[in-house]
Amino acid sequence: MKKGKPSKTAEGIALIRAIEASKPEAQRISYDPFARSFVHPLSYFISKWIVSTGLYEKIGKGAFAFITARERYIDDYLIHCLKEGLEQIVILGAGYDTRAYRIKGIEKTKVFEVDHPATQMMKRKKLRKVIHPLPDHVTFVPVDFDTQILAEQLFRNGYQKESKTLFIWQGVTVYLKPEGIENTLSFMTKHAPPGSAVIFDYYYKETLEDTNRTDVRNMHRTAKITGENYLFGVEEGKIELFLKDRGFENIQNASSYELKQRYLTGANSHRTIAQGLAIVSANTISK
Repeated sequence: MKKGKPSKTAEGIALIRAIEASKPEAQRISYDPFARSFVHPLSYFISKWIVSTGLYEKIGKGAFAFITARERYIDDYLIHCLKEGLEQIVILGAGYDTRAYRIKGIEKTKVFEVDHPATQMMKRKKLRKVIHPLPDHVTFVPVDFDTQILAEQLFRNGYQKESKTLFIWQGVTVYLKPEGIENTLSFMTKHAPPGSAVIFDYYYKETLEDTNRTDVRNMHRTAKITGENYLFGVEEGKIELFLKDRGFENIQNASSYELKQRYLTGANSHRTIAQGLAIVSANTISK
Protein backbone atom coordinates (compact mmCIF):
# COMPACT_ATOMS: atom_id res chain seq x y z
CA MET A 1 0.00 0.00 0.00
CA LYS A 2 1.31 3.44 -0.91
CA LYS A 3 2.21 5.51 2.14
CA GLY A 4 -0.66 7.62 3.46
CA LYS A 5 -3.12 6.34 0.85
CA PRO A 6 -6.15 4.03 1.28
CA SER A 7 -5.63 0.48 0.06
CA LYS A 8 -6.37 0.02 -3.64
CA THR A 9 -6.62 -3.72 -3.07
CA ALA A 10 -9.41 -3.18 -0.53
CA GLU A 11 -11.31 -1.13 -3.10
CA GLY A 12 -10.80 -3.81 -5.75
CA ILE A 13 -12.17 -6.54 -3.48
CA ALA A 14 -15.19 -4.38 -2.64
CA LEU A 15 -15.74 -3.92 -6.36
CA ILE A 16 -15.89 -7.69 -6.89
CA ARG A 17 -18.32 -8.09 -3.99
CA ALA A 18 -20.48 -5.32 -5.44
CA ILE A 19 -20.64 -6.99 -8.87
CA GLU A 20 -21.53 -10.34 -7.30
CA ALA A 21 -24.23 -8.68 -5.18
CA SER A 22 -25.87 -7.26 -8.31
CA LYS A 23 -26.74 -10.75 -9.57
CA PRO A 24 -30.11 -12.40 -8.92
CA GLU A 25 -30.16 -14.35 -5.65
CA ALA A 26 -30.12 -17.75 -7.38
CA GLN A 27 -26.98 -16.82 -9.35
CA ARG A 28 -24.75 -15.29 -6.69
CA ILE A 29 -22.39 -16.97 -4.27
CA SER A 30 -22.12 -14.20 -1.69
CA TYR A 31 -24.08 -11.05 -0.94
CA ASP A 32 -22.82 -7.73 0.39
CA PRO A 33 -25.46 -4.98 0.12
CA PHE A 34 -22.96 -2.29 1.18
CA ALA A 35 -20.03 -3.12 -1.11
CA ARG A 36 -21.05 -0.72 -3.87
CA SER A 37 -20.76 2.19 -1.42
CA PHE A 38 -16.97 1.83 -1.45
CA VAL A 39 -16.39 2.03 -5.20
CA HIS A 40 -16.64 4.83 -7.73
CA PRO A 41 -19.77 4.49 -9.92
CA LEU A 42 -17.76 4.69 -13.16
CA SER A 43 -15.33 2.01 -11.93
CA TYR A 44 -18.29 -0.19 -11.03
CA PHE A 45 -19.93 -0.01 -14.47
CA ILE A 46 -16.67 -0.40 -16.39
CA SER A 47 -15.57 -3.34 -14.23
CA LYS A 48 -18.96 -4.99 -14.49
CA TRP A 49 -18.69 -4.80 -18.28
CA ILE A 50 -15.13 -6.22 -18.21
CA VAL A 51 -16.34 -9.15 -16.10
CA SER A 52 -19.37 -9.78 -18.32
CA THR A 53 -17.22 -9.93 -21.48
CA GLY A 54 -14.86 -12.51 -19.96
CA LEU A 55 -11.84 -10.20 -20.11
CA TYR A 56 -11.35 -10.29 -16.35
CA GLU A 57 -11.28 -14.08 -16.42
CA LYS A 58 -8.48 -14.02 -18.99
CA ILE A 59 -6.38 -11.74 -16.77
CA GLY A 60 -6.97 -13.62 -13.52
CA LYS A 61 -8.43 -17.05 -14.20
CA GLY A 62 -10.81 -18.06 -11.40
CA ALA A 63 -9.90 -15.12 -9.15
CA PHE A 64 -13.41 -13.65 -9.18
CA ALA A 65 -14.98 -16.94 -8.08
CA PHE A 66 -12.37 -17.51 -5.37
CA ILE A 67 -12.92 -14.06 -3.86
CA THR A 68 -16.70 -14.50 -3.75
CA ALA A 69 -16.42 -18.07 -2.40
CA ARG A 70 -13.95 -16.84 0.22
CA GLU A 71 -16.42 -14.18 1.31
CA ARG A 72 -19.20 -16.76 1.65
CA TYR A 73 -17.04 -19.36 3.43
CA ILE A 74 -15.87 -16.87 6.06
CA ASP A 75 -19.44 -15.57 6.45
CA ASP A 76 -20.62 -19.12 7.10
CA TYR A 77 -17.82 -19.76 9.59
CA LEU A 78 -18.58 -16.52 11.42
CA ILE A 79 -22.27 -17.45 11.68
CA HIS A 80 -21.27 -20.87 13.06
CA CYS A 81 -19.01 -19.24 15.67
CA LEU A 82 -21.76 -16.82 16.70
CA LYS A 83 -23.99 -19.80 17.45
CA GLU A 84 -21.20 -21.24 19.62
CA GLY A 85 -21.22 -18.26 21.98
CA LEU A 86 -18.71 -15.86 20.47
CA GLU A 87 -18.07 -12.72 22.55
CA GLN A 88 -15.78 -10.59 20.44
CA ILE A 89 -14.47 -10.44 16.87
CA VAL A 90 -11.22 -8.94 15.62
CA ILE A 91 -11.10 -8.22 11.89
CA LEU A 92 -7.45 -7.82 10.97
CA GLY A 93 -6.73 -5.71 7.91
CA ALA A 94 -10.45 -5.01 7.73
CA GLY A 95 -10.31 -2.97 4.54
CA TYR A 96 -13.89 -2.47 3.36
CA ASP A 97 -15.20 -5.59 5.12
CA THR A 98 -18.88 -5.12 6.04
CA ARG A 99 -19.62 -8.20 8.15
CA ALA A 100 -20.07 -6.08 11.28
CA TYR A 101 -23.07 -4.41 9.61
CA ARG A 102 -24.76 -7.21 7.69
CA ILE A 103 -24.40 -10.48 9.64
CA LYS A 104 -27.42 -11.18 11.85
CA GLY A 105 -26.54 -11.49 15.53
CA ILE A 106 -23.10 -9.90 15.27
CA GLU A 107 -24.43 -6.82 17.05
CA LYS A 108 -24.47 -8.89 20.28
CA THR A 109 -20.67 -9.11 20.17
CA LYS A 110 -17.90 -6.55 20.33
CA VAL A 111 -16.24 -6.08 16.92
CA PHE A 112 -12.78 -4.56 16.50
CA GLU A 113 -11.90 -3.45 12.98
CA VAL A 114 -8.12 -3.19 12.69
CA ASP A 115 -6.52 -1.47 9.71
CA HIS A 116 -4.14 1.17 8.49
CA PRO A 117 -5.35 4.69 9.45
CA ALA A 118 -5.63 5.93 5.85
CA THR A 119 -7.85 3.04 4.71
CA GLN A 120 -9.91 3.17 7.89
CA MET A 121 -10.53 6.89 7.57
CA MET A 122 -11.84 6.43 4.03
CA LYS A 123 -14.01 3.51 5.12
CA ARG A 124 -15.66 5.47 7.94
CA LYS A 125 -16.32 8.37 5.60
CA LYS A 126 -18.08 6.13 3.07
CA LEU A 127 -19.90 4.06 5.68
CA ARG A 128 -21.55 7.13 7.19
CA LYS A 129 -23.30 7.75 3.88
CA VAL A 130 -25.20 4.44 4.14
CA ILE A 131 -25.16 3.67 7.89
CA HIS A 132 -25.76 6.55 10.27
CA PRO A 133 -25.05 6.58 13.09
CA LEU A 134 -22.40 3.88 13.03
CA PRO A 135 -23.30 1.07 15.45
CA ASP A 136 -21.96 0.98 19.00
CA HIS A 137 -20.77 -2.64 18.79
CA VAL A 138 -17.98 -1.68 16.35
CA THR A 139 -14.69 -0.18 17.50
CA PHE A 140 -12.25 1.09 14.88
CA VAL A 141 -8.63 0.43 15.78
CA PRO A 142 -6.20 2.29 13.49
CA VAL A 143 -2.80 0.58 13.44
CA ASP A 144 0.25 1.59 11.46
CA PHE A 145 2.17 -1.68 11.63
CA ASP A 146 5.41 0.12 10.78
CA THR A 147 5.29 2.19 13.98
CA GLN A 148 2.67 0.65 16.31
CA ILE A 149 2.14 -2.68 18.07
CA LEU A 150 -1.13 -4.56 17.52
CA ALA A 151 -1.48 -5.71 21.15
CA GLU A 152 -1.04 -2.22 22.54
CA GLN A 153 -3.63 -0.72 20.21
CA LEU A 154 -6.20 -3.47 20.81
CA PHE A 155 -5.92 -3.34 24.60
CA ARG A 156 -6.05 0.45 24.50
CA ASN A 157 -9.36 0.22 22.64
CA GLY A 158 -11.09 -2.24 24.97
CA TYR A 159 -10.05 -5.71 23.79
CA GLN A 160 -10.76 -8.29 26.52
CA LYS A 161 -8.30 -11.20 26.70
CA GLU A 162 -10.82 -13.29 28.69
CA SER A 163 -13.52 -13.11 25.99
CA LYS A 164 -13.99 -15.89 23.44
CA THR A 165 -12.72 -14.37 20.21
CA LEU A 166 -12.78 -14.96 16.49
CA PHE A 167 -9.98 -13.40 14.45
CA ILE A 168 -10.91 -12.85 10.80
CA TRP A 169 -7.78 -12.39 8.70
CA GLN A 170 -9.05 -12.18 5.14
CA GLY A 171 -6.85 -11.24 2.20
CA VAL A 172 -3.94 -10.17 4.41
CA THR A 173 -1.34 -12.86 5.08
CA VAL A 174 0.13 -12.84 1.58
CA TYR A 175 1.21 -9.19 2.05
CA LEU A 176 3.00 -9.75 5.38
CA LYS A 177 6.58 -10.65 6.14
CA PRO A 178 7.08 -13.91 8.11
CA GLU A 179 7.74 -12.01 11.33
CA GLY A 180 4.40 -10.22 10.95
CA ILE A 181 2.66 -13.58 10.62
CA GLU A 182 4.47 -14.98 13.67
CA ASN A 183 3.72 -11.95 15.85
CA THR A 184 0.02 -11.97 14.97
CA LEU A 185 -0.46 -15.69 15.60
CA SER A 186 1.46 -15.36 18.85
CA PHE A 187 -0.90 -12.60 19.98
CA MET A 188 -3.87 -14.92 19.39
CA THR A 189 -2.48 -17.79 21.43
CA LYS A 190 -1.26 -15.56 24.27
CA HIS A 191 -4.14 -13.09 24.50
CA ALA A 192 -7.30 -15.04 23.65
CA PRO A 193 -8.86 -17.79 25.79
CA PRO A 194 -8.76 -21.48 24.82
CA GLY A 195 -11.29 -22.32 22.12
CA SER A 196 -10.98 -18.94 20.42
CA ALA A 197 -10.59 -19.15 16.67
CA VAL A 198 -8.89 -17.73 13.61
CA ILE A 199 -9.81 -18.00 9.96
CA PHE A 200 -7.63 -16.79 7.10
CA ASP A 201 -6.87 -17.41 3.47
CA TYR A 202 -3.35 -18.01 2.23
CA TYR A 203 -1.40 -18.75 -0.91
CA TYR A 204 0.66 -21.84 -1.47
CA LYS A 205 4.30 -20.84 -1.57
CA GLU A 206 4.65 -22.76 -4.83
CA THR A 207 1.93 -20.61 -6.42
CA LEU A 208 3.64 -17.32 -5.64
CA GLU A 209 6.86 -18.62 -7.18
CA ASP A 210 5.26 -20.10 -10.32
CA THR A 211 6.03 -17.42 -12.90
CA ASN A 212 4.92 -19.79 -15.67
CA ARG A 213 1.33 -18.98 -14.68
CA THR A 214 -0.06 -15.93 -16.48
CA ASP A 215 -2.30 -15.02 -13.56
CA VAL A 216 0.65 -15.10 -11.14
CA ARG A 217 2.70 -12.85 -13.40
CA ASN A 218 -0.26 -10.45 -13.60
CA MET A 219 -0.57 -10.49 -9.80
CA HIS A 220 3.03 -9.43 -9.35
CA ARG A 221 2.68 -6.71 -12.02
CA THR A 222 -0.38 -5.31 -10.24
CA ALA A 223 1.48 -5.38 -6.92
CA LYS A 224 4.10 -3.03 -8.34
CA ILE A 225 1.33 -0.52 -9.09
CA THR A 226 -0.56 -0.82 -5.78
CA GLY A 227 2.53 -1.11 -3.60
CA GLU A 228 1.08 -4.23 -1.96
CA ASN A 229 3.61 -6.94 -2.70
CA TYR A 230 3.11 -10.68 -2.32
CA LEU A 231 5.46 -11.84 0.42
CA PHE A 232 4.15 -14.87 2.30
CA GLY A 233 2.94 -18.35 1.45
CA VAL A 234 2.78 -21.80 3.04
CA GLU A 235 3.81 -24.93 1.18
CA GLU A 236 0.86 -26.96 -0.06
CA GLY A 237 -0.13 -29.61 2.48
CA LYS A 238 1.86 -27.99 5.31
CA ILE A 239 -0.71 -25.63 6.87
CA GLU A 240 -1.82 -28.13 9.55
CA LEU A 241 1.75 -28.60 10.80
CA PHE A 242 2.40 -24.87 10.50
CA LEU A 243 -0.50 -24.01 12.82
CA LYS A 244 0.01 -26.93 15.24
CA ASP A 245 3.57 -25.76 15.80
CA ARG A 246 2.20 -22.35 16.75
CA GLY A 247 -0.39 -23.46 19.31
CA PHE A 248 -3.54 -24.25 17.35
CA GLU A 249 -5.82 -27.29 17.07
CA ASN A 250 -9.03 -28.35 15.24
CA ILE A 251 -7.44 -27.18 11.99
CA GLN A 252 -9.78 -27.26 8.99
CA ASN A 253 -8.37 -26.50 5.56
CA ALA A 254 -10.59 -25.72 2.56
CA SER A 255 -8.84 -25.94 -0.80
CA SER A 256 -10.12 -24.33 -3.98
CA TYR A 257 -11.52 -27.73 -4.96
CA GLU A 258 -13.55 -27.93 -1.75
CA LEU A 259 -14.82 -24.38 -2.20
CA LYS A 260 -15.94 -25.25 -5.71
CA GLN A 261 -17.75 -28.36 -4.47
CA ARG A 262 -19.54 -26.35 -1.81
CA TYR A 263 -20.45 -23.12 -3.58
CA LEU A 264 -19.99 -23.40 -7.34
CA THR A 265 -23.10 -25.47 -7.92
CA GLY A 266 -26.32 -25.07 -9.91
CA ALA A 267 -26.25 -21.80 -11.82
CA ASN A 268 -22.60 -21.33 -10.81
CA SER A 269 -21.33 -24.79 -11.75
CA HIS A 270 -19.75 -23.46 -14.95
CA ARG A 271 -17.53 -21.00 -13.08
CA THR A 272 -13.80 -21.64 -12.67
CA ILE A 273 -12.10 -21.05 -9.32
CA ALA A 274 -8.45 -20.08 -8.93
CA GLN A 275 -6.03 -22.78 -7.84
CA GLY A 276 -3.05 -22.51 -5.53
CA LEU A 277 -4.64 -20.93 -2.48
CA ALA A 278 -6.93 -22.02 0.35
CA ILE A 279 -8.75 -20.99 3.52
CA VAL A 280 -7.97 -22.40 6.95
CA SER A 281 -9.64 -22.15 10.36
CA ALA A 282 -8.29 -23.26 13.72
CA ASN A 283 -8.83 -22.93 17.47
CA THR A 284 -6.45 -21.89 20.20
CA ILE A 285 -5.58 -24.99 22.23
CA SER A 286 -7.93 -25.94 25.07
CA LYS A 287 -6.14 -26.29 28.38
